[in-house]
Amino acid sequence: MTTNLRALTLEQKQQFDQDGYLVVKGLFTPENLEEIEGTFEEISLQPVPGYFEPDLHADMSDPLRRYPRVMHPHRFNETAMKYMLHQPVLNVLADLYGEEALAAQSMFYYKPPGSRGQALHQDNFYLNVEPGNCIAAWTAVDPANEDNGGLLIVPKTHEHEISCPEEADLSESFTTHYVKPPKDSSIMPVIMDKGDVLFFNGNLIHGSYRNKTKDQFRRAFICHYANESATSISKHYKPLFRADGTEAEIEGSQVGGPCGVEAGPVFYH
Repeated sequence: MTTNLRALTLEQKQQFDQDGYLVVKGLFTPENLEEIEGTFEEISLQPVPGYFEPDLHADMSDPLRRYPRVMHPHRFNETAMKYMLHQPVLNVLADLYGEEALAAQSMFYYKPPGSRGQALHQDNFYLNVEPGNCIAAWTAVDPANEDNGGLLIVPKTHEHEISCPEEADLSESFTTHYVKPPKDSSIMPVIMDKGDVLFFNGNLIHGSYRNKTKDQFRRAFICHYANESATSISKHYKPLFRADGTEAEIEGSQVGGPCGVEAGPVFYH
Protein backbone atom coordinates (compact mmCIF):
# COMPACT_ATOMS: atom_id res chain seq x y z
CA MET A 1 0.00 0.00 0.00
CA THR A 2 2.94 2.35 0.49
CA THR A 3 5.19 1.26 -2.40
CA ASN A 4 3.31 2.98 -5.25
CA LEU A 5 2.51 6.39 -3.79
CA ARG A 6 1.20 8.99 -6.24
CA ALA A 7 1.60 12.24 -4.34
CA LEU A 8 3.21 11.61 -0.95
CA THR A 9 6.55 10.46 0.34
CA LEU A 10 6.74 7.35 2.47
CA GLU A 11 7.51 9.61 5.46
CA GLN A 12 4.34 11.63 4.89
CA LYS A 13 2.23 8.50 4.65
CA GLN A 14 3.79 7.17 7.85
CA GLN A 15 3.11 10.44 9.66
CA PHE A 16 -0.57 10.29 8.74
CA ASP A 17 -0.81 6.67 9.86
CA GLN A 18 0.98 7.39 13.16
CA ASP A 19 -0.51 10.78 14.10
CA GLY A 20 -3.85 10.85 12.25
CA TYR A 21 -3.14 14.02 10.27
CA LEU A 22 -0.88 15.51 7.62
CA VAL A 23 -0.39 19.03 6.19
CA VAL A 24 0.48 19.13 2.48
CA LYS A 25 1.81 22.48 1.35
CA GLY A 26 0.52 24.39 -1.67
CA LEU A 27 -1.98 21.90 -3.13
CA PHE A 28 -4.05 24.86 -4.36
CA THR A 29 -2.37 27.44 -6.61
CA PRO A 30 -2.93 31.21 -6.34
CA GLU A 31 -5.17 30.91 -9.42
CA ASN A 32 -7.23 28.15 -7.76
CA LEU A 33 -7.62 30.25 -4.63
CA GLU A 34 -8.62 33.34 -6.58
CA GLU A 35 -11.41 31.37 -8.25
CA ILE A 36 -12.58 29.92 -4.92
CA GLU A 37 -12.48 33.34 -3.23
CA GLY A 38 -14.50 34.98 -6.02
CA THR A 39 -17.08 32.20 -6.06
CA PHE A 40 -17.78 32.34 -2.33
CA GLU A 41 -17.74 36.13 -2.24
CA GLU A 42 -20.56 36.01 -4.78
CA ILE A 43 -22.40 33.31 -2.82
CA SER A 44 -22.16 35.45 0.34
CA LEU A 45 -24.37 38.17 -1.17
CA GLN A 46 -27.67 36.28 -1.04
CA PRO A 47 -29.24 33.24 0.64
CA VAL A 48 -29.29 29.81 -0.95
CA PRO A 49 -32.17 28.06 0.86
CA GLY A 50 -31.08 24.88 2.61
CA TYR A 51 -27.39 25.53 2.03
CA PHE A 52 -26.52 29.11 3.03
CA GLU A 53 -28.99 31.11 5.13
CA PRO A 54 -27.44 34.38 6.33
CA ASP A 55 -29.20 37.27 7.99
CA LEU A 56 -28.07 39.94 5.53
CA HIS A 57 -29.12 42.71 7.92
CA ALA A 58 -27.60 41.28 11.10
CA ASP A 59 -25.29 43.42 13.18
CA MET A 60 -21.85 41.93 13.76
CA SER A 61 -22.29 41.16 17.45
CA ASP A 62 -22.53 37.54 16.26
CA PRO A 63 -20.67 37.54 12.92
CA LEU A 64 -21.82 34.02 12.07
CA ARG A 65 -25.40 35.24 11.66
CA ARG A 66 -24.25 37.28 8.67
CA TYR A 67 -21.62 34.76 7.53
CA PRO A 68 -22.69 31.22 8.45
CA ARG A 69 -20.86 28.34 6.81
CA VAL A 70 -22.00 27.22 3.36
CA MET A 71 -23.14 23.60 3.47
CA HIS A 72 -22.70 21.32 0.44
CA PRO A 73 -21.98 24.07 -2.10
CA HIS A 74 -21.07 21.38 -4.64
CA ARG A 75 -24.80 20.63 -4.86
CA PHE A 76 -25.55 24.01 -6.41
CA ASN A 77 -22.23 25.45 -7.63
CA GLU A 78 -19.94 24.09 -10.36
CA THR A 79 -16.77 25.67 -8.95
CA ALA A 80 -17.33 24.02 -5.57
CA MET A 81 -17.87 20.67 -7.30
CA LYS A 82 -14.69 21.15 -9.34
CA TYR A 83 -12.54 21.81 -6.30
CA MET A 84 -14.17 19.09 -4.19
CA LEU A 85 -12.81 16.81 -6.95
CA HIS A 86 -9.46 18.66 -7.20
CA GLN A 87 -7.08 16.06 -8.59
CA PRO A 88 -4.07 16.94 -6.38
CA VAL A 89 -6.29 16.37 -3.33
CA LEU A 90 -7.67 13.11 -4.71
CA ASN A 91 -4.12 11.89 -5.40
CA VAL A 92 -3.16 12.45 -1.76
CA LEU A 93 -6.34 10.72 -0.58
CA ALA A 94 -5.60 7.70 -2.79
CA ASP A 95 -2.22 7.41 -1.06
CA LEU A 96 -3.76 7.77 2.40
CA TYR A 97 -6.55 5.26 1.75
CA GLY A 98 -4.59 2.86 -0.46
CA GLU A 99 -7.57 3.06 -2.83
CA GLU A 100 -9.64 5.69 -4.60
CA ALA A 101 -11.65 8.22 -2.58
CA LEU A 102 -15.31 9.13 -2.95
CA ALA A 103 -16.30 12.76 -2.30
CA ALA A 104 -19.09 13.08 0.26
CA GLN A 105 -19.31 16.71 1.39
CA SER A 106 -18.10 20.24 0.75
CA MET A 107 -18.28 23.29 3.04
CA PHE A 108 -17.01 26.85 3.04
CA TYR A 109 -16.29 28.78 6.24
CA TYR A 110 -15.99 32.58 6.13
CA LYS A 111 -15.15 32.95 9.84
CA PRO A 112 -15.13 36.76 10.16
CA PRO A 113 -13.33 38.63 12.96
CA GLY A 114 -14.93 37.86 16.34
CA SER A 115 -16.52 34.56 15.24
CA ARG A 116 -16.84 31.73 17.71
CA GLY A 117 -14.88 28.57 17.04
CA GLN A 118 -16.05 24.97 16.91
CA ALA A 119 -15.78 22.72 19.96
CA LEU A 120 -13.65 19.60 19.76
CA HIS A 121 -15.38 16.78 17.88
CA GLN A 122 -14.84 13.76 15.61
CA ASP A 123 -16.07 13.81 12.03
CA ASN A 124 -16.98 10.17 11.62
CA PHE A 125 -19.56 10.54 14.38
CA TYR A 126 -21.52 12.45 11.73
CA LEU A 127 -20.52 10.76 8.47
CA ASN A 128 -20.59 7.23 9.91
CA VAL A 129 -18.50 5.73 7.10
CA GLU A 130 -18.32 1.92 7.34
CA PRO A 131 -16.17 -0.05 6.87
CA GLY A 132 -13.21 2.30 6.82
CA ASN A 133 -13.39 5.97 7.74
CA CYS A 134 -13.87 9.46 6.41
CA ILE A 135 -10.92 11.76 5.78
CA ALA A 136 -11.21 15.55 5.82
CA ALA A 137 -9.30 17.81 3.43
CA TRP A 138 -9.23 21.24 5.12
CA THR A 139 -7.92 23.90 2.73
CA ALA A 140 -6.69 27.25 4.03
CA VAL A 141 -8.09 29.98 1.77
CA ASP A 142 -6.54 32.53 4.15
CA PRO A 143 -3.54 31.94 6.41
CA ALA A 144 -4.77 30.14 9.54
CA ASN A 145 -3.19 30.69 12.95
CA GLU A 146 -3.94 30.90 16.66
CA ASP A 147 -5.20 34.49 16.42
CA ASN A 148 -7.68 34.22 13.55
CA GLY A 149 -9.31 30.94 14.53
CA GLY A 150 -7.10 28.26 13.03
CA LEU A 151 -7.68 24.58 13.56
CA LEU A 152 -6.86 22.66 16.74
CA ILE A 153 -6.05 18.95 16.66
CA VAL A 154 -5.35 16.28 19.26
CA PRO A 155 -2.64 14.13 17.64
CA LYS A 156 -2.97 10.33 17.72
CA THR A 157 -6.62 10.38 18.82
CA HIS A 158 -7.48 8.73 15.51
CA GLU A 159 -6.58 5.56 17.39
CA HIS A 160 -9.54 6.12 19.75
CA GLU A 161 -13.09 4.98 19.12
CA ILE A 162 -15.86 7.46 18.39
CA SER A 163 -16.93 9.15 21.64
CA CYS A 164 -20.46 10.25 22.48
CA PRO A 165 -20.39 14.06 22.67
CA GLU A 166 -21.08 16.22 25.69
CA GLU A 167 -22.64 19.71 25.59
CA ALA A 168 -20.33 22.42 24.24
CA ASP A 169 -19.87 25.92 25.65
CA LEU A 170 -22.01 27.94 23.24
CA SER A 171 -20.31 31.18 24.24
CA GLU A 172 -17.20 29.85 22.46
CA SER A 173 -18.56 27.24 20.02
CA PHE A 174 -21.17 27.66 17.29
CA THR A 175 -21.99 23.94 17.48
CA THR A 176 -23.45 22.07 20.45
CA HIS A 177 -21.26 18.95 20.58
CA TYR A 178 -18.00 18.61 22.52
CA VAL A 179 -15.71 15.58 22.74
CA LYS A 180 -13.38 15.61 25.73
CA PRO A 181 -9.81 14.65 24.74
CA PRO A 182 -8.04 11.83 26.60
CA LYS A 183 -6.15 12.80 29.77
CA ASP A 184 -2.75 11.91 28.35
CA SER A 185 -3.22 13.94 25.15
CA SER A 186 -2.30 17.48 24.13
CA ILE A 187 -4.17 19.98 21.95
CA MET A 188 -2.06 21.41 19.15
CA PRO A 189 -2.69 24.39 16.84
CA VAL A 190 -2.15 23.86 13.11
CA ILE A 191 -0.50 26.87 11.47
CA MET A 192 -1.21 27.00 7.72
CA ASP A 193 -0.45 29.20 4.73
CA LYS A 194 -2.90 29.94 1.91
CA GLY A 195 -3.30 26.89 -0.30
CA ASP A 196 -2.11 24.36 2.28
CA VAL A 197 -4.35 21.36 2.95
CA LEU A 198 -4.69 19.56 6.27
CA PHE A 199 -5.80 15.94 5.89
CA PHE A 200 -7.08 14.16 8.99
CA ASN A 201 -8.70 10.89 9.98
CA GLY A 202 -12.39 10.85 10.85
CA ASN A 203 -11.75 9.76 14.44
CA LEU A 204 -9.18 12.49 15.14
CA ILE A 205 -10.43 14.93 17.78
CA HIS A 206 -10.24 18.49 16.46
CA GLY A 207 -11.92 21.89 16.64
CA SER A 208 -11.03 25.54 16.25
CA TYR A 209 -10.29 28.74 18.11
CA ARG A 210 -12.41 31.86 18.19
CA ASN A 211 -11.25 34.44 15.62
CA LYS A 212 -9.70 37.00 17.99
CA THR A 213 -8.59 39.45 15.31
CA LYS A 214 -10.29 42.73 14.43
CA ASP A 215 -9.74 42.61 10.68
CA GLN A 216 -8.94 39.07 9.43
CA PHE A 217 -11.36 36.57 7.95
CA ARG A 218 -10.20 32.95 8.21
CA ARG A 219 -11.78 31.40 5.17
CA ALA A 220 -11.53 27.67 4.56
CA PHE A 221 -12.81 25.21 1.96
CA ILE A 222 -13.41 21.86 3.62
CA CYS A 223 -14.38 18.56 2.04
CA HIS A 224 -14.95 15.07 3.41
CA TYR A 225 -14.31 11.81 1.63
CA ALA A 226 -14.96 8.10 2.07
CA ASN A 227 -12.87 5.15 0.94
CA GLU A 228 -14.15 3.52 -2.23
CA SER A 229 -14.62 0.18 -0.46
CA ALA A 230 -17.00 1.66 2.13
CA THR A 231 -20.50 0.22 1.93
CA SER A 232 -22.48 2.77 3.98
CA ILE A 233 -22.47 6.42 5.06
CA SER A 234 -24.97 8.66 6.85
CA LYS A 235 -27.86 9.33 4.49
CA HIS A 236 -27.30 13.11 4.72
CA TYR A 237 -24.10 12.85 2.65
CA LYS A 238 -25.56 11.07 -0.36
CA PRO A 239 -24.90 11.14 -3.24
CA LEU A 240 -21.14 10.55 -3.24
CA PHE A 241 -19.01 11.32 -6.29
CA ARG A 242 -16.10 9.70 -8.08
CA ALA A 243 -13.19 11.68 -9.50
CA ASP A 244 -14.92 11.96 -12.90
CA GLY A 245 -18.03 13.51 -11.30
CA THR A 246 -20.26 10.44 -11.64
CA GLU A 247 -22.32 9.32 -8.67
CA ALA A 248 -21.23 6.31 -6.62
CA GLU A 249 -23.78 3.88 -5.25
CA ILE A 250 -23.47 3.44 -1.49
CA GLU A 251 -26.00 2.58 1.20
CA GLY A 252 -27.32 5.42 3.37
CA SER A 253 -27.32 4.57 7.08
CA GLN A 254 -30.19 5.79 9.25
CA VAL A 255 -28.46 6.37 12.56
CA GLY A 256 -25.50 8.41 13.76
CA GLY A 257 -23.19 5.64 14.88
CA PRO A 258 -22.53 4.07 18.28
CA CYS A 259 -24.25 6.73 20.41
CA GLY A 260 -27.74 5.66 19.39
CA VAL A 261 -28.81 9.04 18.03
CA GLU A 262 -28.97 10.29 14.50
CA ALA A 263 -26.58 13.11 13.62
CA GLY A 264 -29.00 14.98 11.41
CA PRO A 265 -28.61 17.96 9.10
CA VAL A 266 -27.83 20.41 11.93
CA PHE A 267 -24.65 18.46 12.71
CA TYR A 268 -23.20 17.82 9.28
CA HIS A 269 -19.66 18.43 10.54
